[in-house]
Amino acid sequence: MSAPYLNGQRTDAPNVLMVMTDQHRADLSAAEGYPLDTMPFLDGLAASGTRFRRGYTTAPACVPARTSLVTGRFPSAHRVRQNSAVPEVLRGEDLLDVLRDAGYGLHFAGKTHVYRNGEDDYDSFSGPYWHVQAPDRTDEEERFSAWLRSIDHGPTSEPTPFPLEVQYPYRIVSDMIASLRGRDRDKPFFSWVSLPEPHNPYQVPEPYFSMFGEQDLPDRACGPEAAEAKGGAWRWLREVTEEKRPGYDDGWRRYRASYLGMLRLIDDQLRRLIGFLEEDGVLRETIIVFISDHGDYVGDYGLQRKGAGMPEALMRIPFMITGPGVAARDNHDDFVSLVDVFPTLCEAVGRPIPYGVQGRSLWPMLTGETYPAAEFDSIYAERGYGGLPYDADERPALHFSYDGEVYDELNSVTQSGTSRMLRHDHWKLIYHVTGDVELYDVDADPMELTNLEADPAVAHVRAELMERLLRWSTRVVDDLPVAAYTPKRAPHNWHA
Repeated sequence: MSAPYLNGQRTDAPNVLMVMTDQHRADLSAAEGYPLDTMPFLDGLAASGTRFRRGYTTAPACVPARTSLVTGRFPSAHRVRQNSAVPEVLRGEDLLDVLRDAGYGLHFAGKTHVYRNGEDDYDSFSGPYWHVQAPDRTDEEERFSAWLRSIDHGPTSEPTPFPLEVQYPYRIVSDMIASLRGRDRDKPFFSWVSLPEPHNPYQVPEPYFSMFGEQDLPDRACGPEAAEAKGGAWRWLREVTEEKRPGYDDGWRRYRASYLGMLRLIDDQLRRLIGFLEEDGVLRETIIVFISDHGDYVGDYGLQRKGAGMPEALMRIPFMITGPGVAARDNHDDFVSLVDVFPTLCEAVGRPIPYGVQGRSLWPMLTGETYPAAEFDSIYAERGYGGLPYDADERPALHFSYDGEVYDELNSVTQSGTSRMLRHDHWKLIYHVTGDVELYDVDADPMELTNLEADPAVAHVRAELMERLLRWSTRVVDDLPVAAYTPKRAPHNWHA
């Protein structure tokens, strides 16, 4: 790389702030055409840089997606295909290795949910926050955590009976501001702010609880009838949730309103964090990345959280980058992925992309250079932890009882098997380990309710997408370990 270095450290290195939300779907903001203005500050920030309208997760589950972010690898390569597989990661140099070698100070605050999860990995580390007891909490913070445990992932029908200052986004931003105030100012910084919200429980204090009234919400696109019609894991998820909490779907407007309130709460804390960077005099030299790990049904299909299938509500994520050198562009065309963040930051700080990284650098695209459109005319993603998918009538063991109201994520069935997704133009193809195929025209059928797989009128589309999926499946075969022969690398990890 051509960037200037002094004693191994880049002399003009930009700072990097990466803000990651959890279970944050992309379409619920005014900039996306949603009729309610949930995140005005983020929308304005995105307009100053590049906003990708076709940003996708690598997998609709927290730990697999976050591991892809840090390693630049798809789940089938890094091997973390379910949330309980954190220690099983298979990787080469990761994002933190590269940035530390480039002379960066590393700072983390928030929810980890990835193998880089302790003080040894960072110069400053604040966590965990997520429902876990900790010795340094105030009495009110501990009561808040106990209350969260008591509502068992919610949702709640009343405002959260605790003030804003004990909400995780507020505390996480406060901790990061404190860390950056005390940082080594001779080093550029990498600041990772990982917010647990808007992940369930759908809870929020005033004024956010009442900010978006139930009566003001537009109707949802589809309800429980859609999950029943799609069948399989969709029906299983709907039926088990209904067995545990009969009539839960009746409150979808309330918990969606709370979800939107959480988005505004996050937006206000992002405003506070960026305000600190401006006050500290470093905003102009800081690259800002805003992403999420995956989305949330938020009542669509009569479902909460995540689990079944690979719909746009789960797969498409907010994805924006701004900062020094980044062009202002609203990108509606190019398909990008969480795996692309790591190689992009490598090039932004002047470091080579390590072997084993499968993502593609977006840096030339971000800085206004020419790039091959064919490289970004499709994207690929994965779902499932292996084996065969459980049938809708099966009840395999969970890590909690089928009896009673208590439940955590229902992923033992909904994430069983293996599926591969391909998005190209306005089409989506999903191929399952059973040989079953789903084909949707996402523009005409955004909720993916009509499977066109057997429609002879689009047989040519199916054939083209199958070929593209095969190309991606071949592309993501792991190059690690590097042994006697060195794989040939393309600039920017582009294959087109």
